[in-house]
Amino acid sequence: MNPPTSHYEFFGPPGALAVTLTVPTFAYALSFSCNEGNACLPQFDSQAVVAAVSNPDWWFSLWDTEASLMYLAWYAFCVLSWVILPGDWVEGTTLRDGTKKKYKINAFSTFLLALGIVSGIIFNFGPQAFTILYEKWVGFLTASILMSTVQAIYCYASSFRSGALLALGGNSGNIIYDFFIGRELNPSIGSFDIKSFNELRPGLILWVLINISMACEQAVRRGGISQVTDSMWLVLAFQFWYVADGLYNEPALFTTMDITTDGFGFMLSIGDLTWVPFTYSLQARYLAFHPVELGPIRTAAIIGVNLLGYWIFRSANNEKNEFRNGKNPKNLKFMETKRGTKLLVSGWWGISQHPNYLGDLVMALAWSLPTLFDTPITYFYVSYFLVLLMHRQCRDDEACQKKYGDDWIKYKKLVPSRIFPYIY
Repeated sequence: MNPPTSHYEFFGPPGALAVTLTVPTFAYALSFSCNEGNACLPQFDSQAVVAAVSNPDWWFSLWDTEASLMYLAWYAFCVLSWVILPGDWVEGTTLRDGTKKKYKINAFSTFLLALGIVSGIIFNFGPQAFTILYEKWVGFLTASILMSTVQAIYCYASSFRSGALLALGGNSGNIIYDFFIGRELNPSIGSFDIKSFNELRPGLILWVLINISMACEQAVRRGGISQVTDSMWLVLAFQFWYVADGLYNEPALFTTMDITTDGFGFMLSIGDLTWVPFTYSLQARYLAFHPVELGPIRTAAIIGVNLLGYWIFRSANNEKNEFRNGKNPKNLKFMETKRGTKLLVSGWWGISQHPNYLGDLVMALAWSLPTLFDTPITYFYVSYFLVLLMHRQCRDDEACQKKYGDDWIKYKKLVPSRIFPYIY
C-alpha cells in the first residue's frame, strides 16, 4: 500500500534542501527589495547584505511578538470557523486503499465572516485601524514561516504512525526530501484535514485581508477612502474575485493534484501560508506607497484583460468538472482509454491540455498591469507563476504517461498544445 518512492522531483534531496532554504529567503528578499525606501527598483548591495546577516540585531528585528500573536490568533480563528460554521460534507476521490475522505465545505463562510469583522473595524474606527498588516509586514511574514515549519515537522513526524497512507512521491526514506515533498498523503486530526484546510483558508483569505490593509494604508496617506487610486481598486477587485471564486467553488479543489497526489510537507505548507499571501499581494503593497492613477481608458483595458482570463479559467474548469461528474451539456468530444476512463478532446480541452492554466496566466498579467512599468518587481508574480505552471504541467504529463500509457501518446497527438495554443 505504501511502496517506496523510486523517482525524485526537484533534483532529489539537494534540490529539496535548496528550495526549502530559498523560499523563505526569497520572501524576505522581496520584502526588503520592494519598499518605499527604494521604490521597488532592482538593486543589490552585497556589502549591505553581508553586514545585515552578520548582525544579530538584524536577525532579532525579523521577530515581532505582537505580530506573531496576531497571526496565531488569525490561524485559530480559521480553525474555529471550520469547526463552528455550518457546512456540507462532501466526498473526495477514491484513495489507494479504497476509501474516500470527507471534507467540510465552509471556506466561503469563513471568508465572509472575516470580511464582516474587518469591514466593521474600518467602518467604526477608520482606515487607520487596519493598517497593521502593512506596518508589521516583516513580523507577520516571520510568523507565517514559523507556522509553516512547525506544521511540516508535525506532519512528517506523525506520518510514521501505524496505518498512515503515504504519498507515492514522498516515501523515499530521505528525511530532507520527504520532509519537503510531504510524506503522508492526507495528514488529519480526526475529521480535520490539514492539507485541504491550509490550501483554502489561512493563507488565501489572508491574501485579501493584506490587500485591504494596503488600501487602508494608501487611504491614510492620501486623506481618506475616497482618495484610494483606481489602480488599487483594480488590484483589490481582481484578487478579491479570484479568491472568492476559489472559496465558493471549494469542492473543485478535491480533484486537483495537490489533494489527490501530493503529500503535505514543507513545500505545500510554506506555499499555502507564506508564499501565497506575502508574495501574491506584492502589487497592493507597492501601490500603498507608490500610488498610480490609471484613468478610464487604461482601467477599461486592464479590466478587459482580466475578464478574458477569468472567462477562460472558469469556463474551462466548468467543462472539466461537469464531465467528471458524468455531465456533458455541450456534447464535447472525448476519447476512451484502456483504463475505462475518458479524456476530453474538444471545447477548451481540445485547444490546450491545460486551458485553465492559460486563463490563470492572463489574469496574473492583469493583476500586475495596474502598477504600470516603473518597476519589474511587481511582475514577479507573473514570471513565477509561469514557471510554476510549466513545472506542474510537466509533472502532470509524467503522471498521465504512467497512468494511460499509449493512450496518452494518442491524446497528445489530438491535443498537442500544453498551455499556450500553437505556441507551447
